[in-house]
Amino acid sequence: MSLTRRQVTSAAFAAVPLAFAAHGTAVSHARSRTLFVAGDSTAAQKYAPAAPETGWGMALPFFLRKDLVVANHAVNGRSSKSFIDEGRLDVVLGAIRPGDFLIIQFAHNDEKADDPTRYTEPWTTYQDYLRQYVDGARARGARPVLATPVERRRFDAGGNAVSSHGDYPAAMRALAKEERVALLDLQALSLALWQRLGVEETKTYFNWTATEQDNTHFNPPGAIAVARLVAQELLRTRVLAPRDVRRLDEEIPASWITWPQAAA
Repeated sequence: MSLTRRQVTSAAFAAVPLAFAAHGTAVSHARSRTLFVAGDSTAAQKYAPAAPETGWGMALPFFLRKDLVVANHAVNGRSSKSFIDEGRLDVVLGAIRPGDFLIIQFAHNDEKADDPTRYTEPWTTYQDYLRQYVDGARARGARPVLATPVERRRFDAGGNAVSSHGDYPAAMRALAKEERVALLDLQALSLALWQRLGVEETKTYFNWTATEQDNTHFNPPGAIAVARLVAQELLRTRVLAPRDVRRLDEEIPASWITWPQAAA
């Protein structure tokens, strides 16, 4: 579906208050910091018709202190290229402020070579588009954070979890090193997690239902597990301080996840 930039802007700002809902209260913008998420469907806010599909961005607020707001701008089906081409990065950069953070997670749709509106090549255009996010955040006094794409549920005949993202994670790691940007290596961490869980148990983390066998998108337990990895990495890389995170070792009930009605 093609959207005008005005529609993109309206939809993006309409979605921002959903980040507050996860905390149960709105947070004053007096000088609270905001953690923006730019990404694809694995991170995105989901709405009632999509339940139980859950993006990890929906669960991230459970691991952050209440005055650290999550503004989840991730959208289904977007690549690092199409997110920019649709004006979505412009919306984020129009709202971001000094002291804020921008987590950037793309690759799932950059990999689609048969779609020129989304495809990027790992070592050239993918890195070029990612630099626009990094440079845009830095120009506004915010801190960019690169996150390698979370892994799909794929196993070989021997029951070994296998990577599905080709050179994209390596290209992002190289860019993070070159640009001296904090890196959350979700690809490596999620691959290791799926390996520990195994072929059958991982089904309980992905959107497997009576009518669907989805090995890309998460259900509430899967989104919570990945959001925990994100929070742990934000702490490990010193993007956030210990006072900024909470519940890293606590059980998060799946019932905390809710799917609001989509805005008209």
